[in-house]
This record gives sequence, structure tokens and C-alpha cells, in this order.
Amino acid sequence: MIEGARVAGTSAADAPASVISSASDSGEGDGAAGAAFAVQLKSWQVRMEHALAARLPPTDTEPTRLHAAMRHSVLGGGKRVRPMLVFATARAVEIGEAQVEAAACAIELVHAYSLVHDDLPAMDDDDLRRGRPTCHKAFDEGTAVLVGDALQSLAFQLLASDPALPADPAVRVRLIKLLAEASGVSGMTGGQAIDIAAPGRQLAVAEIEGMYARKTGALIRASVLMAAACAPELAAHLRAALAAFAAPIGLAFQIQDDLLDVLGDRATLGKATQADHARGKPTHPALLGVAASQQRVRALHAEALTALAPFAASAAPLRDLADWLLARSY
Repeated sequence: MIEGARVAGTSAADAPASVISSASDSGEGDGAAGAAFAVQLKSWQVRMEHALAARLPPTDTEPTRLHAAMRHSVLGGGKRVRPMLVFATARAVEIGEAQVEAAACAIELVHAYSLVHDDLPAMDDDDLRRGRPTCHKAFDEGTAVLVGDALQSLAFQLLASDPALPADPAVRVRLIKLLAEASGVSGMTGGQAIDIAAPGRQLAVAEIEGMYARKTGALIRASVLMAAACAPELAAHLRAALAAFAAPIGLAFQIQDDLLDVLGDRATLGKATQADHARGKPTHPALLGVAASQQRVRALHAEALTALAPFAASAAPLRDLADWLLARSY
């Protein structure tokens, strides 16, 4: 499956000339191909809204306030980056989106729970998320804590029991393991722990990137590898190529967020800017400056695209998605 030569088109040399560019937020690029990809992005986003809404508990069952807060936190819009990586990877390994939809939901639920907890006064103390009041502002702090707990539990419930996923128990266990590792102390939670201890400290670039690899990169890597896990016959070298693609993309995504915090605007981002500087957080722009941070993103983008060399045209959505992620303005 998907053996063979590298397709013509995007290559390591084709990395964006600058990050924070004039590329459209909707993913539009040059000509018909860009327009088609923009349509694909919108289709995946719409699909996820329906898929998540169907799997979240309804607000007319007890505990109604908790259920309402869960839906407020998950269904409030957003880019749906991690689900889009799941769907694009499914295309690369030539399986249907229906086979990975529940995995995409599980990853997005974990991501949503992390945002709810990040926004709490004990963490980042944010009032806005995606242009709306954060969960603890719309409801209360206790409810927000419980929303995070409930969303995390629901994510693993989906991986264990959602009928749309492959029935093979080995696949289910692999999915659970990947998400647990990505969200636990060796992944997102561990990265957040390093992050909250970092303000006021001088960290080296390698330390910042290690934190980012856990805090943000782990879930992005899991998004790719969980889709691959739903294709258990996939050759080992292709699975390794996907892992090699996901790692630099995850790191580049977080550095891009740092840049947006410096260069973006509140209205576009739907949240406060300059927050990292105000909290004294060590970031790439703070340590290296904007230009060097943009160059680092370009180098990581090139590394990610090079990793996809073993794939044929089926990996085009992953390449397009990588381009879009690193030219976004929100």
C-alpha cells in the first residue's frame, strides 16, 4: 500500500517564504487546487461539529448544567486541527474517514478539556476562548474543572466502545495507549507542568522545544498515529514516516502560536494577545526574536514534508494541511 516514488509538487524546498503570511485563513492557495483544499477543510470542520454534537451528552439530561458546559466548551468553533490531521492521515493510508471519526472526536475532546483547564484562574486565567467567554466565566470554576474531567473520560469511552471504530481489540488498545501517552505525564500534561513552572526562568531553546514537544506536539503526533493505527496492515516504514512528519509539525505549530501571540490581533485570534510576555513565559520569539522563530518554523516545515517522501499522491492532503497550519493567522 502506498509504496513508491515521491509525487511532484510540494517538496522540502517549497517551504513558505514567511510565516504569518497573507495566505487566506480558510486555506485558499493558488488556483483550483487551493480552492479545493479550502472546501475540504470546511467539510472536515463541519463533519466534526456534527460528530462531536452527536457524541456529547444532551443538555436535557442530568446533570444538565455540566452537560451544557461540556457542549459550550467543545462546540464553540475552533480550527479542529487535530481532527483534520486524523482525516488527512486516513487519506494517506487509504482508509475511509468514517473509520477514524470517533478517534478524531476522542482527540478533540482531550484537546478541549486541556483548554478548559488552561483557561482557569489557577493556570492562564483567560476570559476569552474563540471569541466567547471561557467555561469558568460562562459557568463557574467548579463546573469547569468537572467539564475537563468529563471530557477526558468521554474520550477514552469512545475509543473503547464507539461502534464506528475498527472492531479489532488490538486496534482499540493501541488507540487508547496512544492517546493516554499523548495526554499524560510524558505528553500534554507533563508539558503543561513544565510550562507553569517556567515563567521567570531562563530556558535554553532545547528546553523550550522539549516542553513544546510534550505540551502541543504529543497530541498532534497522536492525531497522525491514531489514524495510522486504524490501518493495522500499514507497513512499518510508512508508519515511521508519518511519525517523522508529525513531530516537526507539532513543534512548528506551537512556535507559530508564539508568533501569533506577538504579531496577531485579538479580534482575529478570539483571545488576548501578548499574554505570554505578560506572564513572563519563555518562548521562541522572546528568546530568539521573531525572524529567527519564523526561520525555525520554515525549517521544521521542510523537515516534515521531506518525511512524507515514501508516500504517493494520497499524502497530498497532509502536505496541504502542513502548508495551511503554518500560514494561518489564528
